[in-house]
Amino acid sequence: MAKYNREDIVKLVKELDVKFVRLQFTDILGALKNVAITSEQLEKALDNKCMFDGSSIEGFVRIEESDMYLAPDPCTFTIFPWRPQTGKVARLICDVLNPDGTPFIGDPRYALKRALKKAADMGYESFNVGPECEFFLFLLDSNGKPTIKTQDNASYFDLGPVDLGEDARRNICLALEEMGFEIEASHHEVAPGQHEIDFKYQEALTTADNIMTFKMVVKAIAQRCGLHATFMPKPIFGVNGSGMHTNVSLFKDGKNAFYDENDPLQLSQDAYWFIGGIMKHIKAITALTNPLVNSYKRLVPDYEAPVYIAWSARNRSPLIRIPATRKESTRLELRTPDPSCNPYLALAAILVAGLDGIANKIQPPPPTNKNIFRMTKKEREQEGIASLPASLEEAINEMETSTLVRELLGEHIFSKYIEAKRKEWDDYRTKITQWEIEHYLTKY
Repeated sequence: MAKYNREDIVKLVKELDVKFVRLQFTDILGALKNVAITSEQLEKALDNKCMFDGSSIEGFVRIEESDMYLAPDPCTFTIFPWRPQTGKVARLICDVLNPDGTPFIGDPRYALKRALKKAADMGYESFNVGPECEFFLFLLDSNGKPTIKTQDNASYFDLGPVDLGEDARRNICLALEEMGFEIEASHHEVAPGQHEIDFKYQEALTTADNIMTFKMVVKAIAQRCGLHATFMPKPIFGVNGSGMHTNVSLFKDGKNAFYDENDPLQLSQDAYWFIGGIMKHIKAITALTNPLVNSYKRLVPDYEAPVYIAWSARNRSPLIRIPATRKESTRLELRTPDPSCNPYLALAAILVAGLDGIANKIQPPPPTNKNIFRMTKKEREQEGIASLPASLEEAINEMETSTLVRELLGEHIFSKYIEAKRKEWDDYRTKITQWEIEHYLTKY
């Protein structure tokens, strides 16, 4: 990310013929919002004087306290390369402020900043995160509406002409690179129509901003290719769902705090305690890493998604995997999150859970190096391997009892998030599905 200041932005907008600037922010459920201004209003916006109605945003404030302000982060300035190049369109990601200029407690970006401050107070100057974002590309019908029909029957690492999404992926990668992303890999995933694009890890706040930008770009470029991109975790029955495996590492005094060359696995004590913290709190934070009713259709056996709370340096069936690279690249891979999550809240939750493990010296159980999916229920019980929440309702119940999550989010986001998710669950559970009609209508 470029290190811009206020003067840099004013100069760039003028030099690059930028006509419109989108001031973007994220609501508590992870939806990207924006206020568009013309370049003539830029300096007013950079002085944090751009006001919007917070009562219209999911989970923000009541109508009697609706005035809120946007504070653009100059380092997030970028131009949309797919928009017209005469009178360009740029964007700035913003923090949300109260009328008195203080940070709004309901801003997810501020929640992540608070978590990073906690890490800094413990001596960790950087929390690095590398996400692996998967998505589906679907065809549109004759009316331009999305279907769940894919344009290919390709599988993992296939190439054209079997993989017909290559051109769309190529265009997405080119657009992302023009916006400053360092693309490490892109490929077809396991399911038909499923794709993955990996971009280089960054410090957590930048990564969360990048995830929101990534999802916006993927959808925009797919639409220009006549396709619909979705980050819905499990849009098709019987095939793998889309995850967002999240690789994390802490740095202290300029060195990777998870690496110890003298340990048998070359992991430090901080790494073990971080694993212990995540395993202790994973049920409570799953509603943040996997926020939809549909998320739990992905978290089932036999589709390469984690179901059980365990860790390993050898296989991919547990919740936490330790990739083989070491030294400065030592990291933990949390395999639960899916790309529908609010990345600010999800990354904050992962960090704070791990820090709690370090602060309280929570030692994880021994690693599970065999395929957990092939173990019987009795074998799992004997090894003390618990399961993740099986539904959004279970996840919300776990979250609601967590002091750690309540303190992490603050009372505002905590209560608003639970309220919204309980409403989502109730809406789902009261609907009559096609499965029920097919199985019960003529039988009873």
